[in-house]
Amino acid sequence: MNERWTDAAAEGMWRRAGMAWGLFAVPEEQLGVLGDVRGLDVLDLACGTGYVAAWLARAGARPVALDFSGEQLATARHLQARLGPYFPLVQADAERVPLADGHFDLIVSEHGAAAWCDPERWLPEAARLLRPGGRLAFLTNSNLSTLCVPAEGGVAEDRLLRGQREVHRVQWPGGGFEFHPSHGEWVRQLRRSGFVIEALHELYAPADGLDHPFYEIVSPEWATAWPAEELWVAALDR
Repeated sequence: MNERWTDAAAEGMWRRAGMAWGLFAVPEEQLGVLGDVRGLDVLDLACGTGYVAAWLARAGARPVALDFSGEQLATARHLQARLGPYFPLVQADAERVPLADGHFDLIVSEHGAAAWCDPERWLPEAARLLRPGGRLAFLTNSNLSTLCVPAEGGVAEDRLLRGQREVHRVQWPGGGFEFHPSHGEWVRQLRRSGFVIEALHELYAPADGLDHPFYEIVSPEWATAWPAEELWVAALDR
């Protein structure tokens, strides 16, 4: 995956001036999810090629970027050397993070842990890693989009093609699986891990949105009518 797609896209993401969320690059300044990150210890959980951590570092945060993929971290390391800034890179599973309790003020996961890790495992880990009152912001595919994607893959269609209970854990035909709990299940899992939900932002495509160059999830036409992604924001209630 990294060799075919994300490595080639990484430099453009690292060079982007400000942080943006999701398939259609909704600006953080428009959403106002993270606020002032200057001086914060931040974990970019399931960071991919590390572009979110790079944005956060340039905004004055102290990020640590963690991912399961050594290949994507190698891309991040190359871009640190080429473009800067430098920050720690950790290869690990977001369900079993080899970092100390209570080290971070903020955890961010932009299309990372939420889709590819079991919420019963990664949310308690996120809670363990946060300081009291620390915040979690994570982006994932909308539950509705997953209900509308054909079993053989491809972009979402204009009707429901799966049952609600089928998408908690979705097996894809090419191998691998993803987790897409219902809203009620996200609420239960977040509360069980000690979080208070602050916001749920539903992200749509802009009127002039274009097809994503390599992720087949939704078309721009679909995503102007229905939310393509969900951005959850929660704070640790202790």
